[in-house]
Amino acid sequence: MSQRADPAPVTPAAGGGDASGAGAAAQAGAPPPAGHPRAAVRRAGAGHSPAAGDPAAAGTPSAGGTAMGVGWRWIGADSPLFLRVADQIERYIEGNGMSSGDRLPGERELCELLGVSRASVREALRSLQARGVIGVRHGKGVFVAAPGGDDLAVRRFARLREVGLDELFAMREVLEVPAAGWAAIAASDEQLQQLVVTFERLEQAVLAGRPPAELQAMDARLHLQIAEFASNRFLAMTQSVLHEMLERSMETTLAIAGRPARSVREHSDIIAALLARDPARAKAAARRHIHSARRAAFRRLATEQAAGHPG
Repeated sequence: MSQRADPAPVTPAAGGGDASGAGAAAQAGAPPPAGHPRAAVRRAGAGHSPAAGDPAAAGTPSAGGTAMGVGWRWIGADSPLFLRVADQIERYIEGNGMSSGDRLPGERELCELLGVSRASVREALRSLQARGVIGVRHGKGVFVAAPGGDDLAVRRFARLREVGLDELFAMREVLEVPAAGWAAIAASDEQLQQLVVTFERLEQAVLAGRPPAELQAMDARLHLQIAEFASNRFLAMTQSVLHEMLERSMETTLAIAGRPARSVREHSDIIAALLARDPARAKAAARRHIHSARRAAFRRLATEQAAGHPG
């Protein structure tokens, strides 16, 4: 597998929105300013980057073009990778008529079928296990779990499209604010480094003026990682619900001029608080970010309605 190349220096296009503050820190070769997450990592002595990223992170097959097995299809780049892998595994279970107690392919075979790394497969399996879709028997493999009432309720809610925007932001606050506080305490140093890498990729994408759909996927991944690293089993069970909330609420905000750059600065505050292991500060930063996104979403809706284009 080829190593991921470091991103080249990016200069924001003229008129591309407010990219001051966090933007300057993303310039390759320039030392990050005080308070930037990358600077905090270096101060902590944890400045190394992870190994090469997943070959599917950009929505492309791994080198060699491993063929998909029957019942599998290639997954795009419109949502976090581990959730896309988890979705494929669920499709495989349903499409092949598997029932409780049936054994799934092993990790290595799943990696080959989907063309992703073992780390992504493991992350997907953890998500599915937390939601009660599969069970892992050490030394024996991964098996389809018996469906439970709680899991079915979570799945129904995750697919609910009639929830109002105000309710979505209210529930995001309920879930994400404590998650930030827990992650400040529970996340490992390695997990915090992963968050910094995810943040910097998002920061670079904003500076490069990437499309809103791409920014949305990267933004959601950062939020979902924080929830995962909170090490709370209830939060793990509601990952699919949280992802639905993030998708729907971000649809209204990340296309607003200047909003992505502001969002990067707000994310920078959250990451800095996590690196400082300060749960109160992390919760406050997460709450400010959600409130800011909510205000932006409702301003856009009000503008559209005034223009005769109800959103």
